[in-house]
Amino acid sequence: MKSSMAFHKVVVGLLVIYLLIPLVGTFLFSIAGKWDHTILPESYTMKWYIELFQDERFYDAFQRTLFLIVMSVGLSVIIMLPTIFIITVYFSKWEGLLQAAAMLPYGIPPIVGAVGLIKVYSDGPIQIAGTPWILIGAYFITILPFMYQGIRNSLRTVNAVQLVDAAELLGATKVQAFRTVVFPNIISGILVSTLLSVALIFSEFAYANLLVGGRFETIQIYLADKLNSSGHLTSAIVITYYSMILLLTGAVLKLTFRGEKKPVASNKKRILSFLKKQYDHKNTALEGEK
Repeated sequence: MKSSMAFHKVVVGLLVIYLLIPLVGTFLFSIAGKWDHTILPESYTMKWYIELFQDERFYDAFQRTLFLIVMSVGLSVIIMLPTIFIITVYFSKWEGLLQAAAMLPYGIPPIVGAVGLIKVYSDGPIQIAGTPWILIGAYFITILPFMYQGIRNSLRTVNAVQLVDAAELLGATKVQAFRTVVFPNIISGILVSTLLSVALIFSEFAYANLLVGGRFETIQIYLADKLNSSGHLTSAIVITYYSMILLLTGAVLKLTFRGEKKPVASNKKRILSFLKKQYDHKNTALEGEK
């Protein structure tokens, strides 16, 4: 048993080293003043980070990327959450069709999708080719698989059908059942799906480059532009980008684990309190009729 655990620890340690070496090398290159003939940099400097943080284009690109993330992910949550809930609980026979539609973006290469979108939205009543709105639509479709799987798995985990049936049996409306009983128990799944979607949009280049290009410069287009000017500056951009993703991941995981660390009894207590209130209200109504 001990030898098996030691083997697993060695494998995990080697995997971590394998994943960290490129990041460590990129970070060292981003702070290297001179690095030609030695294993480690011969001198260190923060010049590249200073130059990056003094560039207004970087802040503009970052703001545009955040705008795309908020719009795309927010729109996806607003539309997909009630859709998946309604299909799962009330129209289960349509679930296969919804799953097929949600998984479809996996089979569409970004270049093919971008060319199709440009052709469709270049003329006609909705001419949004070359604008951020077509990019928001493309990202909305791209993150559908992550949103669907995360929310659907969360609904399965909490057995949403039985929870809703129990709530409705005690007099709760469909909206009350979802808002008070189901939603608080699937927040962690929604947060994880959101995190995966944000990471994907942050690193997406093909759609951004083909659909809007330099007219709406995102962080990835900015990175590609700087790639031809300075390797040190590009490394600083990559490390800054990874730092943002790391901070975002940490914040989401903290929220998720904080919700899980709260006694499960507290969630149950809130649900039972709501159901008891509905039950008492129902009994009062029945007594009044008598």
